[in-house]
Amino acid sequence: MKYSWKTLLQQGLNGHKGWPAQWRSPEPQPQYDVIIIGAGGHGLGTAYYLARKYGVTRVAVLERGWLGGGNTGRNTTIIRSNYLFEESGKLYNHAVNLWDTLAQELNYNVMYSPRGVMMLTHTIHDKQVAQRHLHANRLGGIDSEWLTPDQVKEFCPPINLRPDLRYPVLGATLQRRGGTARHDAVAWGYARAADALGVDIIQNCEVTAILRGQGGAVTGVETSRGPIKAKKIGVVAAGHTSHVMAMAGVRMPLESFPLQALVSEPVKPIFPCVVMSNTIHAYISQSDKGELVIGAGTDQYGSYSQTGGLHINQHTLEAICELFPQFRRMKMMRNWGGIVDVTVDRSPIIGKTPVANLFVNCGWGTGGFKATPGSADVFAATIAKGELHPIAAPFSLDRFRTGRLIDEGAAAAVAH
Repeated sequence: MKYSWKTLLQQGLNGHKGWPAQWRSPEPQPQYDVIIIGAGGHGLGTAYYLARKYGVTRVAVLERGWLGGGNTGRNTTIIRSNYLFEESGKLYNHAVNLWDTLAQELNYNVMYSPRGVMMLTHTIHDKQVAQRHLHANRLGGIDSEWLTPDQVKEFCPPINLRPDLRYPVLGATLQRRGGTARHDAVAWGYARAADALGVDIIQNCEVTAILRGQGGAVTGVETSRGPIKAKKIGVVAAGHTSHVMAMAGVRMPLESFPLQALVSEPVKPIFPCVVMSNTIHAYISQSDKGELVIGAGTDQYGSYSQTGGLHINQHTLEAICELFPQFRRMKMMRNWGGIVDVTVDRSPIIGKTPVANLFVNCGWGTGGFKATPGSADVFAATIAKGELHPIAAPFSLDRFRTGRLIDEGAAAAVAH
């Protein structure tokens, strides 16, 4: 017996999988209030704060790979807020304040360890610049103190203070609230908490187009798993923001570089803090697994390669071995290049774009991980309210038009 389409509808058999595909009605496109592109710490955190603080639970976080598989799982895990400019200090200090209680809020151990971040000086110029930086921090309400060489040795016993070093240690600044956290645990914690509030996290779902309606406002995205409608879209795709934003016809003032880092074989606890040096370009800490986590520099050319630059890592290891001779026998286990988006003033971009209901959070350079909770919080507020959060306001795209740049070129504390 043949059935007409009208008959099938009347008999309630429209969705029956046994009928030929041409007889079935298409499934409706999913509809969300907000789509977040990028399931790293910033993206998942944004979704969490949208749901918890603003009641926006119809949120989808789209990730072309797996959650936390980008820069969130590929960084040196340092947390601090001792940036030079007042605007930066407020943003990163907001993040540090949230780090203090993040594990309790998410009910997930992100392994935040405020073990202290020490920034070494090796020349008279270093010392003068560092002390200016220290005074600026104090004026902005950020904890910072000066250590003499003897105090440096007391705080970090493994350090080499011999006066015949090529770059002898003349002192250091110290932020005691600075430290480290476990990078991927931050993504897992935010993902778990956001999911409990009703947020959908869709992995292996690459965005291939940003859809726009009449008037140019966004209406959703096309993905490798089909179209998804949304009223608002937030782009938090570290290292690939320019490609995603180009889908909406927006050109971003960004360059992308591989930022090199490496880790050693695990050993028993030997290193008590985070040590950074601009002059000899190196920074080092020890993870909870016992690995020495060593940060190097960026490649000198724009690239999306995630392989490490051998010459850059070699220079960094030479510097580490000069400061800490006992590490010369350590074996390096792996190295990588995390792709960082960099702006001309080395400060992030947070806020609206020329396209209605399209928001962006990018350009963090070396500061992305440490800013995670603060960045997510102010970005969620910006999306939910449609206006810039006061802490995020100085970091809008408009500053490149007005010239009100926030030049944190030396804020990485290493010469990137």
